[in-house]
Amino acid sequence: MENECFVPAEPTACIDERQFSIMTTGKNKSRIHCADDSLAGAVSQRACVYSGARVVLNPVTDAVHLVHGPIGCAAYTWDIRGSLSSGPEMFRQSFSTDLKERDVVFGGEKKLVACIDEVVEKYHPPAIFVYATCVVGLIGDDIVAVCKEASERHGIDVIPVESSGFISGNKIVGYRAAGEALLKLIRPEEGETVEKTRKLNFLGEYNLGGEKWLVERYLAEMGVEINVAFTGDSTVAALKKAPGACLNLVQCSGSMHWVAMSLEKEYGIPYIDVNFFGAENTAESLRKIARFYGDEEIVRRTEALIEREMERVRPVIAKYRAKLAGKRAAIYVGGAFKALAIIRQLQELGMEVMFTGTQTGKPEDYEQIGNIVSEGTVVIDDANPAEIEKFLLEKNVDMMAGGVKERFLAHKLGVGFVDHNHDRKDGLAGFDGAIRFASEVYATTCSPVWERVKKNPFEEAEG
Repeated sequence: MENECFVPAEPTACIDERQFSIMTTGKNKSRIHCADDSLAGAVSQRACVYSGARVVLNPVTDAVHLVHGPIGCAAYTWDIRGSLSSGPEMFRQSFSTDLKERDVVFGGEKKLVACIDEVVEKYHPPAIFVYATCVVGLIGDDIVAVCKEASERHGIDVIPVESSGFISGNKIVGYRAAGEALLKLIRPEEGETVEKTRKLNFLGEYNLGGEKWLVERYLAEMGVEINVAFTGDSTVAALKKAPGACLNLVQCSGSMHWVAMSLEKEYGIPYIDVNFFGAENTAESLRKIARFYGDEEIVRRTEALIEREMERVRPVIAKYRAKLAGKRAAIYVGGAFKALAIIRQLQELGMEVMFTGTQTGKPEDYEQIGNIVSEGTVVIDDANPAEIEKFLLEKNVDMMAGGVKERFLAHKLGVGFVDHNHDRKDGLAGFDGAIRFASEVYATTCSPVWERVKKNPFEEAEG
């Protein structure tokens, strides 16, 4: 269906300035406002700039992640990705300079120096990421200079992550700060070269439920090898080999498109967008990779893999479709790549997406979304709880897919919920993930409990 773009919804935003961040798919050529700073007072569902940087970098398993700021910043993001590791577990620990009122007044640079020295002496990490927080940006600590001196003193990579949140109300700025830190880490020293290979890098994969390992198995069956993932189950040494790849796969476009473009510009590595959420998306992505290599044997193996897996998945999806056809769904997730994947999966189950949105979508992402949903679907950027509640009720939604912050709101409204958050441990990627997702959608959408929740207890008592 070709719904090229959007028209503004009726004035339904809870705050006037939010009107053009809420659109309804249709024939008008108006475009949704997005990638703007969160509006003060709107209670945005986004996290902060520092958190955006931390979710990208935290899965680097053997690095120390040192938060220069109050202890609350480190506590808030401790083990934030929940990523799985096949080796080191250093990333599970949380380090902080624990800035106090005195440090805010007199500066925290000396404390940061002491913390770095202590961490190196005790843990001997191959690299340390030092995250700036709002307080650090406000008091003017020069973490770049501190990190440079510490790197020279200890002979390891001590990399500043310039993620002071007060400069922006946009989590995407944190993604960029993380990307810049990664590029600093992988850049070869002067005179060094990284050997080129036929391996690929997997960007925007965080190995939440072992998805990186799953895709790795698919690729191995095809005859292709992963060089390193950015950043799921990665190590400092593996990341430093990134410039040697022949191709970059980009799954999470919000966090990694800029990195992919930078790698192409600096190292000549092309990139392609992939999406391993959903059976059809997985098959399409594997075919893209096979076409890039242009090897007949790789193509043959890929088609055999897809045929075998789709033959297994189709009957299961058909069984759930018979139960779910015509049900109404809502989606609110962090990134557009995930939203697009979930829309496609729900449509395969015969469901109609009535309301969808993201925290970090770009104009081209929302245009893609508009092209695959039905006319009249509400599309929203950087939603707040009041707006989500409004559209769940107005659109009479049966099921919502989202993150941890949306779960309780949905349940209170008697709406089924599927957790697609970044700390879940049950993988939803690949062919098996498609079956697991369909099973969860069915279980929550068709649960008899929602009729009990929605029923007025006073009416029941009177009856």
